[in-house]
Amino acid sequence: MAKGKKQTFKSRSQILLAIILILGFGAAVLRLGYLQIFKADELQSKAVNQQLTPAVLPAKRGTIYDVNGKTLAESASVWKVVIAPVYLENDEDRRIVADGLAEILDLDKEKVFEKTKQNSYYVEIKKQVEKDKREEVLEFMDKIENEDDISSNVIFMIEDYKRYYPSNALACSVIGFTGTDNQGLDGVEYQYDDVLKGTAGRLVTATDAAGTAMPFSYSQKVDAIDGSNLYLTIDETIQAIAEKYMQQAIDEHSVCNRGVCIIMDVNTGAIRAMASVGGYDLNDPYTLPDEVREEIRKLPEEERAAAESAAVQKIWRNKAVSDTYYPGSVFKMFTAAMALEENLVSEDSTFFCDGAYTVTGETMSCHYHAGHGTQNLRDCIKNSCNPAFMQIGELVGEERFWEYYQAFGFSEKTGIDLPGEANDIFFSEDGSMLPVNLATASFGQNFAVTPIQVATAVCAIANGGYLVQPHVVDRIEDAEGNVQQVISTEVKRQVISTDTAALVADILEENAVSGSGKNGYVAGYRVAGKTGTSEAKRDANGDGILDYIASFCGFAPAENAEVVCLVFFDTPTGAAYYGSQVAAPVYSQIMAEVLPYMQVATQYTEEELEALDKTTGTYIGLSVEDAERIAESEGFTTSVKGDGDVVLAQVPSAGTSIPKGGNVVLYTDESSAQEKVEVPDMTGFTIYDMNYFASAYDINVSVTGITSSSLSFSTSQSIPAGTMVSPGTVVKVQFTAGGVSD
Repeated sequence: MAKGKKQTFKSRSQILLAIILILGFGAAVLRLGYLQIFKADELQSKAVNQQLTPAVLPAKRGTIYDVNGKTLAESASVWKVVIAPVYLENDEDRRIVADGLAEILDLDKEKVFEKTKQNSYYVEIKKQVEKDKREEVLEFMDKIENEDDISSNVIFMIEDYKRYYPSNALACSVIGFTGTDNQGLDGVEYQYDDVLKGTAGRLVTATDAAGTAMPFSYSQKVDAIDGSNLYLTIDETIQAIAEKYMQQAIDEHSVCNRGVCIIMDVNTGAIRAMASVGGYDLNDPYTLPDEVREEIRKLPEEERAAAESAAVQKIWRNKAVSDTYYPGSVFKMFTAAMALEENLVSEDSTFFCDGAYTVTGETMSCHYHAGHGTQNLRDCIKNSCNPAFMQIGELVGEERFWEYYQAFGFSEKTGIDLPGEANDIFFSEDGSMLPVNLATASFGQNFAVTPIQVATAVCAIANGGYLVQPHVVDRIEDAEGNVQQVISTEVKRQVISTDTAALVADILEENAVSGSGKNGYVAGYRVAGKTGTSEAKRDANGDGILDYIASFCGFAPAENAEVVCLVFFDTPTGAAYYGSQVAAPVYSQIMAEVLPYMQVATQYTEEELEALDKTTGTYIGLSVEDAERIAESEGFTTSVKGDGDVVLAQVPSAGTSIPKGGNVVLYTDESSAQEKVEVPDMTGFTIYDMNYFASAYDINVSVTGITSSSLSFSTSQSIPAGTMVSPGTVVKVQFTAGGVSD
C-alpha cells in the first residue's frame, strides 16, 4: 500500500477513536452531572433507606372523656418483645431463648426458634404484651444471663399501648373501638382517628453492607407525639339511666330488633345520651352474646361464618344514626306546625272523623274505628287521629309539605360527627308525591327518616323554632390539656316562628297530661310529647305478621325546654306494641331520673305534693325508743327486728325515698339482719292493690307513672318477682294508663 494511503487510514482511525472517546466520556460526564445535579435528592434518599432500618415507636392514643371528665376510653402501657439474635452464638442458646419466650408468651416454639436464626439486631417476637407477662420476661432475662451466660442484650422491650374501655358496653355505639394497630374502627374512635392517634416516632438503626442491623449505639430515636384528648357531650350518668330502662323494656316487651334512645340539648344540639341498646362490650367487640352464638351453632356449618359476620355487624351498628324508620304519629307535631305556621288552621279549627278517610279511592282507617267525631286541633293531636291529619295534610298541600320537610332537616343528613349516617327515604327525590302519599305522610307513614333526624327536628319545636346542629364532641385538648377546639352551637335556620313553636309545645304538654301521650307524663315536671306506632313493612321475627315501631318523643320542661328525649323500640313481640304502651312509660322512667339529675326545677300539683315520697333519716346508733319516735315524726311507720336496745342497721338506708307512711325496719342484733322476704309479682294490678302488697310482704312500694286514672294498672317493677330481699326494701312499680293507643 502506498505510504500516503497508510497515513490517511491512520489519521482517520485516530479521528474515529477520538470521536468514540469523546462521545463515550461525554455521555458519562453528562449522565454523572444529571445524577448529581437533578437526581441527587432522590438517590441520597434511596441510599439512606438502604443503610438505615426504621422501627415505628407508637404514639399514645388520646383519652376519651364524658362531658364531666369521666374516662370512657384510654390507652394503657403494654410492651413489644424484641430480640437481637446476632448475639446468640449457637443453636443451644437460640433454643433456650426461643423455648423460654414461647412458653411465657403462648407462642409456637419452632416459629420463635426460626426468628432467632436471623442475622439482625431487631426482630419482633410479640406485640401488646401485658404487665404480668412483661414481668415474666424480665425474670427470664435475668435467668438466662445468670444461669446460661447469654448476653443481656439479646432480649429487650419497647413500650406500646393498648386501648381499654372502663365502662365496657356503655355508649358503645358512640365511642366505637380500635383495631390491633390502634386505628379507630367505629364511633368517635373512627370519626376522630386523626385527632386521637397522634404521630408515631421512629427508632432508626444503621445497617452494614450485608443489610444486618448494627448495635443500638448506631441508632437514633425520634420520640412519638401523643394524640389529643376528646371530651364528649355524652353524660355518663344520663347514658346509664337511658340504657338501664331501655334494656328493661326490651326484655319486658320481647323486642327483637333493638331499641334507641337519644337525649339531646334542645338549644345547643349536644347529645347527652345516645343508646342503641343490644350492643357489645368495647373491650371485646368481636364476641357475640351467648344466645346469638347458640342460634348460629344450630345452622348448617357452611352458613355459620356468614351468619356470625352479619350478627357482629348488627351489634356494631349505631341504630340511632344508621337506620331509618317510619316515624309514625310522632310526625303529626310537624304536620300541625306546618299548617299553623301557614295560617291554614288554628287551635280552634275543627275536623271530623267517622273512623276512616278516603283519598283518591283509597280508604284508610283511624285506630279508633268508631270515629272521634268533630274535634279541634288540640283534640286531633290528643286523640292521634289519622283521618284528621289527612285533612290537615290536604290543606298544607304537596308543595308546602315538601318545603317544610326540607326545612325541618328530614331531606338531608344532620351531619352529626359520627360515621355511617343514613339518608332519608322519601317518595321522590324532588318531593313530588301523589295525594295518597301526602295523606299517609301527614301521619308519618310510608317514608323513612333516622332517629337523629327526628330528635333534631323536635328540638326546633322545643327551642322556639330553630334547627340546631347535633354533635357528640364538646371539645378537643392536646396531651398537655391545652384546648385546641371547642365545638360551638350552630344554628342552621329558623324553621317556624317562636309563636307557632310555643303553641305546638303547649298542645303537646296537654297531650302528655290527658291525651295519647299521658303514659309519658312525669310527676312534678311539665313534659310535652307525642307517641308513635308505625308499621315497619317487614317480618323480622318470622311470625308472618308485619312488625311495628313503638316510639315516643318529647321534651321538658314544656316551656323553656332543656332536653329532648326520643325513645323507640323496633319490633316489640309481647302483648303490647303501641307507642303509648311500650315507649311512653320508658320515656317517663328515664326523664323521672334525668330531670332531677340535671337539677331541673319541679312544679308539683297539690295532688302530687300530697302523694310525694319522703326521704328517710339516719336512725343507726339511736336507741330503739328514740329511733321510733323520730321516724314516726317524719311520717314513717317502723318495725323493730331483734331483742337489742340500739339500732344497728336500717332498711331502707338513710336518704332513700319511700311513700308517706312507708315502713322503716330497725335491726337491733346481727341475727335479725339475716331475715329475708320474697318480692311478689305486682304487675297487672291497680293502684289500690299496692297497699296490700306493702303490708302483706313487708316491703315498701313506690309507684311511678299514671296512677290517677281508673284504667291505670301496674306494668313493671324494679325488683323481679321471687327475689329475696330484706324487709323494708323499696320496690318501684311503674303504672300505665289503659285505654290509650298510638
